[in-house]
Amino acid sequence: MTRTRDWALLAIPGIIWGSSFVFIAEGLRATGPDGVTFVRILIGFATLAMFRSAWSRVALRDWPALALLGLVWFAFPLSMFPRAEEHVSSALTGMLNGAVPLLTAIVAAVLARKLPSRQVLFGLATGMAGVLLIAIPAMGQGRSESASVLRILAACISYGFALSIARPLQQKYNAIAVIWRAQLVALVLTMPRGIPELMRGRWSPVPLACLAALGALGTAVAFVVMTIAAGRVGPTRASASTFLVPAVALVLGVVVRGDQVSLLSVVGCAVCIGGAMLMRFGGRVMVRPMHSRCA
Repeated sequence: MTRTRDWALLAIPGIIWGSSFVFIAEGLRATGPDGVTFVRILIGFATLAMFRSAWSRVALRDWPALALLGLVWFAFPLSMFPRAEEHVSSALTGMLNGAVPLLTAIVAAVLARKLPSRQVLFGLATGMAGVLLIAIPAMGQGRSESASVLRILAACISYGFALSIARPLQQKYNAIAVIWRAQLVALVLTMPRGIPELMRGRWSPVPLACLAALGALGTAVAFVVMTIAAGRVGPTRASASTFLVPAVALVLGVVVRGDQVSLLSVVGCAVCIGGAMLMRFGGRVMVRPMHSRCA
């Protein structure tokens, strides 16, 4: 029973986050991309407020880091995904999110000025080749599609910086308190553009339900479950749930929304996930200094 519960804790965040790209696409039927971003953060913030751990005290001196975290973990990347999905499918957006573990490792290596081990470097190279295979068909369709792919990758890079900023804060405080305050900052940042788009919205039950699920599940519950999973099985094993995101997004995009996905992108998705798994389980990420010309 315990093992089944642990597997469920690992699977739930991946399934929720993989589903989020379909919810975004449905939400765009009712409001613009800034409206989608604002609503999901608002509902996520309100949902997390119901957890007692969110109200834990945080020192005033840590608010600058929290403000930066609100920008790079929520306001910026969550704005990029709906803008991208105006031109590319939810399946493609989700598959490209397979690059998050790869880009996070690259950002961590650059910030630490240390090179990964050879096996991890091989995993990174394999994964980035997969990202290229995913992106090639969309980038060949036109300027709007190419710009959307770049937006998705920029959001993934932003996640890499966010996780480096969040780690020391989450070691000092509980994770939910950090996430909740970062969402408060993101809420303020996205409000000026989000509220006008909501006022112009064309609301119907399905998009409204999808946005509610996007906020409550994707921007709140998934983080809570991931935090519980990290406490039970360790952060490394818990992070394996992110490998489900591209696969879930692909299946739901094709089955629910009828997305057309090229075979090359599907192959690239598998290669990307394989590279991320090699990187994650292949050994220590940082083993030797990285030479830098920076002063």
